[in-house]
Amino acid sequence: MRDDPARILDILEAIEKIEKYAAQGKTEFAKNELIQIWVVHHIQIIGEAAAKISGELKSRYPEIP
Repeated sequence: MRDDPARILDILEAIEKIEKYAAQGKTEFAKNELIQIWVVHHIQIIGEAAAKISGELKSRYPEIP
């Protein structure tokens, strides 16, 4: 079972990967379906990892949505 630090690392890695392709710009994103799928996939990773963060960690940092 993955713990909070592993989930946070998953989130950070997904953000890094999104930023890599987002740097190509909106035009490239709009015309390249593979980049769109890549970004959506990593947004899903972020959502799944964030949803599984423990209640204990969430209560320690209530200012973070």
